[in-house]
This record gives sequence, structure tokens and C-alpha cells, in this order.
Amino acid sequence: MTGSEIRKRYLEFFKRHGHAVVPSARLMPENDPTTLFTGSGMQPLLPYLLGQPHPLGTRITDSQKSFRAQDIEEVGDNRHTTFFEMLGNWSLGDYFKQEQIPWIFEFVTKEVGLDPERLHITVFRGREDLGIPRDDEAVKLWQEVFKGAGIDAPAVDFAERDGMQDGRIFYYDEKKNWWSRAGVPENMPIGEPGGPDSEMFWDFGSELKLHENSQWKDEVCHVNCDCGRFMEIGNSVFMQFVKTEKGFEPLKNQNIDFGGGLERIAGALNDNPDMFLIDLFTPMREILEKLSGKKYGENPNETRAFRVVMDHLRAATFLIGDGAMPSNKDQGYFVRRLLRRAILFAHKLGITENFTESVAAAVVEKYKDAYSELEERKEKIFSEMTVEEERFRTTLVEGLKAFEKVAEGKKPGDELPSKQVFDLHQSYGFPFEMTVELSDSMGTTVSRSAFQKEMEKHQEISRQGLTQKFKGGLADSSEETTRLHTAHHLLLKALQIVLGAHVKQRGSNITAERLRIDFSHGEKMTAEQVAEVQRIVNEKISEDLPVIHSVLPKEEAEKLHAEHEFGAKYPDMVSVYSVGPKGATEANPQFDNVFSIEFCGGPHVTHTGAIGKFKILKEEAVSAGIRRIKAVVE
Repeated sequence: MTGSEIRKRYLEFFKRHGHAVVPSARLMPENDPTTLFTGSGMQPLLPYLLGQPHPLGTRITDSQKSFRAQDIEEVGDNRHTTFFEMLGNWSLGDYFKQEQIPWIFEFVTKEVGLDPERLHITVFRGREDLGIPRDDEAVKLWQEVFKGAGIDAPAVDFAERDGMQDGRIFYYDEKKNWWSRAGVPENMPIGEPGGPDSEMFWDFGSELKLHENSQWKDEVCHVNCDCGRFMEIGNSVFMQFVKTEKGFEPLKNQNIDFGGGLERIAGALNDNPDMFLIDLFTPMREILEKLSGKKYGENPNETRAFRVVMDHLRAATFLIGDGAMPSNKDQGYFVRRLLRRAILFAHKLGITENFTESVAAAVVEKYKDAYSELEERKEKIFSEMTVEEERFRTTLVEGLKAFEKVAEGKKPGDELPSKQVFDLHQSYGFPFEMTVELSDSMGTTVSRSAFQKEMEKHQEISRQGLTQKFKGGLADSSEETTRLHTAHHLLLKALQIVLGAHVKQRGSNITAERLRIDFSHGEKMTAEQVAEVQRIVNEKISEDLPVIHSVLPKEEAEKLHAEHEFGAKYPDMVSVYSVGPKGATEANPQFDNVFSIEFCGGPHVTHTGAIGKFKILKEEAVSAGIRRIKAVVE
């Protein structure tokens, strides 16, 4: 049974039981400023679980697109994904445990065909001190449905301490089997609803020796162990209590909230702990195998790379399809991060040409019947990915070469020098997390705290006067700020070309989101002048000119007409950045033919092609004779 068939059968099953089928909400919440993404099936339904009437009644079912940004670093093992589908059914004050438990057992064992002998259940241990009883009611219902399948289902406690004890139903505390918005019961405010939950686990089998071969081999194995033998496939929340001044009391209208991972149910049906072997990933996997010439599963490091690329590009496809475009902030930041990590890990597989569109096309084809928005917006998805991929490849290739020099001669266990790690970030715009990924893959280590100290040291030097003048108001040395800093140099020169040599910088501020320049000019720029300045900057970006750093005697830099702050005091030797011409190098900067040259302490990109598309947002007055431009790069 394919993932698509499981989804279809689930919705049809609960439709037969009186549920209205609702479409998935977008991955970006419509009216929830507290979170960037829809991270669970419950999230869009929460107002109705808390009492608001649903227009379609008291029984609801859906398959909800979900994305969890916090899982990005976890992707690479056999089960973590950032994007997933959550199969859900809800009772809004209608049915309760007596119906939910038999229905969900019937669905997974008869509709899907999972062997009930391989299912294990967890329930809430209770908090008698708070007046919340142990959930023996759910235990009894589970025992009845297992008995109907000819299976004995003993309930045992403290499996995390004493092991499985031949049990099938297991009690756990509020950290595992309690739900409320505030978390554990103690944290719940007065008036907050909550309740116990009951989770279903699939057993991949002790014969795989997943526990014995894991880092948990010296600990007790139980269903909530992380060794990989057991996998949660679904969770029924029984929202039945409300916290009052007197303690916990029964809710007047009790609700059911079930969430089942579509990919996990498919993985259980596949009876393989590797989630990435289900059919939903097959088209992507086959494309990557063809492009790389490598086979999934043959090499552990390569297998991890396959998984990261598949997960990240699937997630990015859905996110862009829902309107989250790659950028430097909010949801767009995570889309950009997903794409760049996917490109990096594809590079590890030997894929050095543009490939994201072909993988995204496979995602669209696989999911278009269930999520028609992917087919409708596929051209936008493909174009956004391609632009982002082309932009990042320049940074990636140059940064990888520099990383190889930093890591040369290092052995597993060695720590990479923090100063050189910082230089990768500062000089090449190479993201720190990419350095960490590469270091992990070769067994070396990177100190985040040491990197941060180098960053702080750099910023402290900047504040001491000289470098601050050079930096021109940079907020930080991030990759995004670095790209904008180089664009700033191009912009100043373009303003002088269009408006005249009288234009001088009179102030600057650059953050990761935008650049701002104040400059001397006596009148408002015309729309034609603004357009021409923007055209010149983008022309120099498209020419992919080298950006060269030089240290020169101050007098020599002044003779080259390098831009600098009027009246400022500089040392005898100064730092200079020049842009162009083609073929210029640090050994031969060709100062007689540069496009621009400025006193500056950096950081900058190494080639203007790494900047991206430059766009002027606003031109306005600051004071008499001073104008201001705000601009971004995309």
C-alpha cells in the first residue's frame, strides 16, 4: 500500500464514521503570530478544541501538512524529517475514548494491515497528588480490542526502569503521556484544558538488535527508548480535564484529538526502520542515485547525505508552494537554509550541477493529486529554487576550497583552529553551520564558543575606531550582511556615475536584511536616475567581478582615489577593497582598471556574482543636501 493509498483510506474510513473531511491548512499559520509554521495537525484545529464551534460540525478529519524547523539538525538518521503529513481525526465534544480506541485500532490493523502482534501502547500513569487518576479506562479499552484480535495485552508500569516485563500496554508519566498547551500539569494556568494521551508504537523486532548496537545498549530497552526498535505511529489525546482553583476537574465537553504520522505508518507497513525507503521518497531517491552515480544505503555517510537532500527539498517544495520564498528572515530564512543544506549534501554525493528543480518536480508529481497547489505553482517553485541554487554555488565552491586548506592534515578528533574557521565565514561568506557539517563528516570538531569569541574580538576591534570607519556601519559579519556590504560599495560608485563626483558617503548602516546609505546630493533623484543606478549595480554583479583585499600605504591608497571618510585619521598602512577588473588577484589587483575602490576592513564576498539581485526600495531626504537610499539583495 502506497503512502497516497494510506492517506485516502484514512480519510474515507473516518468519513464513513460521520467525519467531515477538511483540506490541509497552509504551512504558514493564517492567524497565529506566535509561530512561524504549522507544526502539527492539532494547530489549525486548536480554536475548535478550546470551544469555538466548527462550521462543519463536531467530527472532523484531515491530512495536515506540517513542518518543524527545530528538526533540521536531526535529519540524517533513519526517521527524522522536517516535513511530514499528520493524519488527524477530532471529536469536538462528541465521541470519546469508547469510540476512538476501537476505531483507530481497526484502521491500522484492518484498513492498513499492520500486524496487531507488533503494536504496543502507552498510557498516562496519573498524578494522584493533583487529583488526576491513572488512565485505567484507556487500558481496559485497549485490552478489549487486543482480545478481539486474539492477543493478551498485560499493562505494566515503570518499563523505563524495569524493562518490557512481557507487557503490551505501558504506563508513563506526564512528560510522555499528557497534553496541554502549557505542558505538564504544574505549568497549566487556571482555566486551561488538558488531558492524558495514548500512543501507538510499532515494533521492528528485537532480532534487528537495534538496541544492542546503539548508544543505549547499556540502558533498559522499552517502547520510549530511542534506539530505533520502536516507532510511534499515532497518538490519541483525550482532552478531559480543566484546571480550576480547586484542582483538576472533568471538562463539560470532552474532546478527542488524534494525530498519526503518514510516513511513519507507511514505514511500519514497510517493516523497515528506515523511513526513507517508503514509496513517497522513491522518485527523489532514484533521481539522486542517477545524478550521483551512488547507491542509497551502501555507505553510511552517503546515506545520510541522501536523506538530508530528500527531506530538505521535499520540505522546501511544499513551503515555497505555500508562499514562503527564500530570504533572510522569518519563514524564508528556513527555506533558504533548507535549500543550502540540500545543495551542500548533494555536493558530498558528487552532484555539482544544478539539480534542485528535477527533485522538486518529482515531489510535485508524487503529491499533486492530494495537494493541487503544488501543480498550480510548480513554475514558481522551480524558478525560486534555481535562482537560490545558482546564487549559493559560488559561495559553496569557493568556501569548500578554503575549508580543505583549513582541514588539511587534521585527524579525527582534532579541533579546527577557530581563527581559520572565522576567516571562512568572514572572507568567503561561508556559513558557520556548513563548516560544522563538513567538520562532522570528517570526524573533526569545531568550537562554537571559540568561533563566537573570534566574532566578538572582530567586533571589538571594529568598535575601537579604525575598523569601524572601514566597516561603514555593519551590524554583523553574517553571510547576508557581507553580500549587502559589497553591494554598498557598488552602489556608492554607481551614484557617482549617475549623479556626479560630488557624491560622497555621509553615513551607512547595514544589517542582514537591508543596506542604508546616506550621501551628499542636493535634490531628489528622478525615477530614471534611481533605475539607472540599480541597473549599473546589477550589471557589475552579473559581470562577476573579483573583489580584492589589499593593505597599502595610506598615501598610495589616496593616490588611487580610494573612497574614505573625509577628515578621518588613518594609520600609515590601510586596508582597501577594490572591485574588478576581470582577472584581478591579490597578487595583481590591477588598480588602474578597477570599478570601485574604498578604504574598508571588510568583510566582503570574493566575487560580485555571489551578491544576488540588487533592488532599491526607497530614496528619500535626510537633511539639507543629504539623501538616503535603502536597498536589498534577493
